[in-house]
Formats: sequence, structure tokens, C-alpha cells
Amino acid sequence: MDGNQENSEQRLQSAASFKAFMMKSSTESNLNLYDHLTSVLIKVMDERPQNVVDVIEDMSLDLKRGLFKDKQSTLRDLPQTTAAELLAQRQRLLFARPEEADQEEELMETPLPNVSEICFYMEQAGVGLGREEMQRILLALKQLVEAQVLLRCRMWGKILGTESSYIVAEAEEDERETENQEDEASSDPLETEAHFMEIGETDPLPKSTYRPLPAVPKEFLGTGANKFVYYVCKEPGLPWVKLPSVSPEQITAARHIRKFFTGMLDTPIVSYPPFPGNETNYLRAQIARISAGTQVSPQGFFQAGEEEGDEEDEAPRDSYEVNPDFEGIPVAEMVMSLSTWVHHVQNILTQGRCTWVNVAVKPGEDSNEEGEAEEKEEELDEPEPEVGPPLLTPLSQDTEIFNTPPWTPKVSSILTSQHAVAVQRSNLWPGACAYACGKKFENIYVGWGLKCTGEGYSPPVPPLPQNEYPSGPEITEALDPSLEEEQVLKEALEEQEAAQEELEDTDEEDEDGD
Repeated sequence: MDGNQENSEQRLQSAASFKAFMMKSSTESNLNLYDHLTSVLIKVMDERPQNVVDVIEDMSLDLKRGLFKDKQSTLRDLPQTTAAELLAQRQRLLFARPEEADQEEELMETPLPNVSEICFYMEQAGVGLGREEMQRILLALKQLVEAQVLLRCRMWGKILGTESSYIVAEAEEDERETENQEDEASSDPLETEAHFMEIGETDPLPKSTYRPLPAVPKEFLGTGANKFVYYVCKEPGLPWVKLPSVSPEQITAARHIRKFFTGMLDTPIVSYPPFPGNETNYLRAQIARISAGTQVSPQGFFQAGEEEGDEEDEAPRDSYEVNPDFEGIPVAEMVMSLSTWVHHVQNILTQGRCTWVNVAVKPGEDSNEEGEAEEKEEELDEPEPEVGPPLLTPLSQDTEIFNTPPWTPKVSSILTSQHAVAVQRSNLWPGACAYACGKKFENIYVGWGLKCTGEGYSPPVPPLPQNEYPSGPEITEALDPSLEEEQVLKEALEEQEAAQEELEDTDEEDEDGD
């Protein structure tokens, strides 16, 4: 009996241990075998299927699926639309042909050049943006021409940025609106001081000789640095943005700073010297500088305008026209000599304009004695007029930079020279390139919009502070006299008064004697 009792107790302990093992939950499904077997047996008792031994595995699987059926969803999350897909949707509109477009309208002349032909020659020269991107840019330019009334429009180039790039289009508007010059009359600090001195200042303050530099007026639209208008967009298919006209102050400031473009037009320009504007104005200033230095053409393709040709006294020339008698220059000759290439964009002077203006002349000034004296002094220091090189100046007259020639000529192919293209690359503005073949030529710029500065760039040092007023004995603070010096001065004044009284008494006696 004792042995049977011990066996039964061991069986009970083993059964309890096995039951605890079966009730251990799974780490993946949080289920246990005991409850699952209980549910399976209950289902067998309820349904009593035939050949239960063959279908018990399927019944077990159905029970497991039922537990997770309400928690799991068969719907998939919609994928987020990427930026590339959004851009592709915008560019898809470029390839859509409007239904109302007539064939006669398509055969009419267009202000757009043959971009496909330009792309072909650019590939021969080893520059450009590729056929696919150039084709998209062509359609984007077509969209721009349809939205704006333009006489001429061409692909100027692409300026790279840290976040995005700018595709630049150069255009000539149909209606050139002259800009209304804003009245820049500001109160002169010297006149303000004189006004306060007249009010009631018995002891006038020291008068400052500082005069702010006069503002250089902006060139009108259609002339000088504002001869063309420029539109930019980040990618073909995105909206075009018209850049504002450039001012001499912005060009002068852009010559002293070096900033990478970000690709955001409203980005402020933080620099020294401070730049008057944001990235929109800085981009426009750099485009004007690059165009003035790198826009070249074969010699003889352009000729001086008729109106300017009659006036021989006025220089430099500021207009040109296409020469109908141009026959082209051999490619070998254009590669060997820089004299066969000329600049057809006006040079920007140190003043920040293409034509010099005398800012010392101030019409409407009051004619007073002090004003006349100041005018005489200004006439003596009047600056000499600055004259830049005229239009259509050969590239051979360009100066070297850091012992490097300003241009690097090359031929596109030495194997098939009869079909080769003459290429000129600018070393002053890396990224600027021009090609010529027969009567065809084109300029393009693809770069960061920065000028070559040699080995390294050093920011300009701030200027020394100017004197607030001239130093002299009238305003210089003197040391207090000593007691002995005051006594000597007092005695000298008493002697002077006594001598003055004796002189007056002598005069009175002479009058009485008469």
C-alpha cells in the first residue's frame, strides 16, 4: 500500500508539472497549449466531424486564425508621393499638346532657337546638360514664351546651388517699359546741422566734413546691364520667376564678396561688405557680370548699328546688328587666333554701369555763397569720365589673370576636322563656354556663378574709421593754467587797461586844447 501511495503522489506531481508546462504562454502568440487543446476538444465535441483524426490539424489552424482575424487588416497603406513623382507630374504637362493648336500656328516663326541643334553642337564641344534635360528645358522655354510676350528667348545656362539649381533664360521683351527713377532726395546731414545752428545755438558744434557718396542711378530697361530680362526656374515644368533689374550698387558689392547660391530666391545674403538685397538680386548681379565677360561671337557676325555708326564722336558703341554678309570663319583659324572672336556684350565699368554717369552734378541746388564755394571745390576734384572697351572688341585684348590666359581654345575633334566645332572656354568664369561652326554659334554657362580668384580668397578688411571732424586749436581742449600763470596774465591785463586809459586821457586833452 505504501508503494502504491507513493506512485500515485508522483503521478499527481508529474501531472501538475505537465499541466503547468502546457499552460506556459507562447512569446509570439501569447497562447498556451492547455487552452488551445481544450478549445479543440470542445469544437470536436460540438461538431463531431467524420474522420476526426484527419481534420483535427485543420480545426486547430482555424481556431488560431480566428483569434487574429479581428486584429489584422488586409488593407495596405497608400505609399507617400515622392518629390520625383510630383516633379514628373508637373513635367508631364510639358509634353501635352493642346487640342486647339493649329498646324499653321506651329509653322509660324518662334522666338525660340533650335535647342535640339544647339544641344548637338554642345555635345560635340563636350559641354551642356544632356539631351533629355535640354529637351525638357526647350519645352519649358516654349511654355515661358506662350505665357509672356517676348521678342527673343534663349537658354542662358544653369547656375548650381547647394540645395537646388537655377535654370536661367535670357529674353528680350516686346514692350520695353522705362523705369521710373525714384526720388532719392534725402536730407543732407550738413544742411540739418546748419538748420539747428540757426535755431538758437550760440556755440556752434564742430562741423563734419563727411559727405556720403552719391548714389549711382540705375540703367533703364533695354540698356547697359539691364538690356535683357532674365527668368529662372528650379526644374523644367516649375513656374518661371522674373528677376528684377540690377543696380550699380549691387554689382559693386557682388565684386567684393563670394557666396554660394542656395537655390532659394528669398535667402538673405550675409556678407561683408553688406550686399543690398537677397539672393534674387545677387543672382541677377552675377548673371550681368558673367554675361559681360563671357558672351562672345565670331568676328564679323555682328556689326555696329546704323545709328551708332554715323556718330563717330560718341564712343563706345552700345548697339549692334546681324551682318547679313557674314560668310563664316574656318574652324582651324578660330582655334588658333583669339582675334577671330569678339565680345558682343558691353563691359561693366568700375562704377557698376556700362555707361559712365557724372554723379557730382546735382541739378536743383540752391545758389548761395557757400554752395558756390562748394561747387568750385567739387569742380576741382571732379572725376574723369571712365570709358570701357567698345563693343565687338577681340578676345586677344583681354588681360591675363594670375599668369593664366583668359581663354582656352580647342577643337571638338582632331580626327574629323571637316566636321569639327571651334570651342572657347573661359578661365575667368569657369563654366562659361562658346562654340562656333560656320555661321552658327552659341554661348552657355554651367557653373557655380563664382569668378576665378587664383589660389585662395581673402575677405576684404574693414576700412579705418573716419575722423568725425577736423582737429584744431578752436576745438582742442587745453590744460588749466597754474596759479603763477594766472597772476602773470592778470598783471598783463591790468597794464593793458592802464595804458588804454592813459591813451584815452591824452586824446581828451588834445581835443580840449584845440
